[in-house]
Amino acid sequence: MSDDSALVPIEQKVILFYEDEITAVRMENGAVFVPIRPLVEQLGISWSGQRERINRDAVLSEESATVRVTRTEGDRQITRELLCLPLDYLNGWLFGISAERVKPEIRERLIRYQKECYRILARAFVREPANEASSTSATLLQVREMGLAIVRMAEEQIEFERRLTTSESRLDQAAIVVGDLNRRMTALEQKVAPGKTVTEEQASQISQAVKAVALALGKQSGRNEFGAIYGELYRKFGITGYKMLPATQFDKAMKFLNEWYQSITGEGLPF
Repeated sequence: MSDDSALVPIEQKVILFYEDEITAVRMENGAVFVPIRPLVEQLGISWSGQRERINRDAVLSEESATVRVTRTEGDRQITRELLCLPLDYLNGWLFGISAERVKPEIRERLIRYQKECYRILARAFVREPANEASSTSATLLQVREMGLAIVRMAEEQIEFERRLTTSESRLDQAAIVVGDLNRRMTALEQKVAPGKTVTEEQASQISQAVKAVALALGKQSGRNEFGAIYGELYRKFGITGYKMLPATQFDKAMKFLNEWYQSITGEGLPF
């Protein structure tokens, strides 16, 4: 049965997040909403439990909304009314899922969502500056968007911290907040001082190389190896994100990934 109060978006995007596809929609007023059930299914946790948790939460229950979202089911496109949260509140829900309480096989995926999902979705819906804008204006716009994202993240985590009941949980969540803010500040510094890190094209090549190695290794291990490959790359080059790789280290990083791929397949990277 259709819910007349369900929101109707003006734009819908499917964003590739590692090997997962995440759907998000934009409303006429610019608000971005994320359907929660597909994320729950991809994380392999209980939907009924998460729905009850959202309904019990004073903030999340007030901000949630029913939105008409089109999904591919088999060979058909079907529009369904799904429970969604605004993008700004997504991390408030994600950080409410304790990595220590989920099954070991999905713990790594959950932590990846907590660290990166908000940033990837936010970037997908940030409008590009007009062509006539100067390079200085474009940089300032990027700095503003990054700053607003940091403020929203801090506000969400402050509110979440207020509701925590044990000192151990507070310390764990505080460490996550500090780590996220530090990463965002590092990224902000890179925006203000461009030219020191790899270009967008080079970053894309690194991402494709990591994907090739992870898929090849995953065929042998039977596991999702994306996190392991990125982790080894970050450790080797002393970075926290592949876009932060110094431009002078690009060739060395590609050689490292190519040799790893070659050791698995006996062939060089296919690009």
